[in-house]
Amino acid sequence: MSRSVLRSRWQFQRVYERGKKINCRHAVVFYLQGETGETPSGPLFGVVASKRVGGAVHRNRAKRLLRHAVQATAGRLTRRDLWVVLVAKKSILDCTSREVARDLEQGMLGEGMIRSQAPE
Repeated sequence: MSRSVLRSRWQFQRVYERGKKINCRHAVVFYLQGETGETPSGPLFGVVASKRVGGAVHRNRAKRLLRHAVQATAGRLTRRDLWVVLVAKKSILDCTSREVARDLEQGMLGEGMIRSQAPE
């Protein structure tokens, strides 16, 4: 995920202001598609955990869980020109990484952001 990360404040602001929002149980997903022609190489992700989540240790754990969930779903995105910002909710601290990944997957499937997994 290191090469596909939103870094600048203006990028986050653009996603918040012009993008769409998905409320999941453990996170809020903001995404912007279409007008992000600056990134032909693929989608860009940003992860945020505010002080509402808890202290530094809790915020870092929340961000780590969200990054892991992104790795599990990024290959199934339907579009390559997305900017995605994941904002952790306090409830994420009581979850395992599988629960967080499943929660994000359900929210993103509902919006058509990712393809459903092929049966194995």
